[in-house]
Amino acid sequence: MKLDNKKIFETLNPNKVWVPILIGLVIVFLMFYLDPNVNAKTLRGVFDASAWGIALAIFVILCRDAGYIYRIRKITGNRLTWIRAIYVIILWEFASAVTPSIVGGTAVAIFILNKEGIKLGKSIAFVMVTAILDNLFFVIGAPIILFFAQGNIFPASRVMEMKLGRSLEVLFWTSYALYAVYSLIMALALFYRPRVFKWVLLKIYSIKWLQKWKHSANEYGNQIIEASKELRGKKLNYWVPIIVATIFIWSSRYLMLNALIGAYEVLTFNEHIIIFARQVIMWIVMMISPTPGSSGTAEFFFAQFFTEFLAGYTFVTSILWRLLSYYPYLLLGAIFLPRWIKQVFFNKKESNE
Repeated sequence: MKLDNKKIFETLNPNKVWVPILIGLVIVFLMFYLDPNVNAKTLRGVFDASAWGIALAIFVILCRDAGYIYRIRKITGNRLTWIRAIYVIILWEFASAVTPSIVGGTAVAIFILNKEGIKLGKSIAFVMVTAILDNLFFVIGAPIILFFAQGNIFPASRVMEMKLGRSLEVLFWTSYALYAVYSLIMALALFYRPRVFKWVLLKIYSIKWLQKWKHSANEYGNQIIEASKELRGKKLNYWVPIIVATIFIWSSRYLMLNALIGAYEVLTFNEHIIIFARQVIMWIVMMISPTPGSSGTAEFFFAQFFTEFLAGYTFVTSILWRLLSYYPYLLLGAIFLPRWIKQVFFNKKESNE
């Protein structure tokens, strides 16, 4: 696999932070002016939040980041120091924040790990493992949490009924099925029969109208084989910590919003379960968003999914939610990226000379 440095640096561009920020601001201002229930008094509601609730939300999001840092160290066999792991996660999150969610930051993550001194084959394997584990959390965890939500997972919103009807449910279950199939195929390819996967891939891309992508398919098949070699023979003490870390990471990601909503309203245990479950649904909506980091999409759907729990505090909570869970990574990425480039390119070059 050859990494296109030019394309990757086009993604890792600090100037790109303004695109999602502007999209988010436009959507927020539109919501402010078009919703008759939102006014200046509504904005002052931000001060009505419980300080303990806000502190808990910040603590939970920091726990999520700590989980990411711990997991990348464990996946790489502690080849990364804690400081280097922090750099990797911040830049990975930054890449995800400035690209559409459906694109993600996979290629950038491989590039970053490779520049941190991890061989390309290992970098590919480690990034693929994180992707499969994240998908499996959704595939396995979603039915469990939706069962405990007792069917109260799709919000009763007039706006969504007018725009989407029952298509949100269809979209969710279709996406779920696609994620399940994809995760199963990738798991089988990586851990069972990588060469069979490559053979099937080449057969598919031998079809006349797909032949122009056959070279890329062959390259991807080779990547899977190489990644499979890196992961073969890993024992239970390798897999258990990273599986537990994955569960911790995604639980923390969702529980942050539970804490934030709890800062404004007293919630029952069942309401906490429903809020957690609805984030699983909203995650699918955000994953297919064409905007960088789901900017605009996230703010709009937040109101549709959670207004019944927040009432007049919906608008300010949506802003706080994005301020805590999204925008910090844009800022941190813009700060850390120049330092990282200097460290892995110029400092290493000077030391070699």
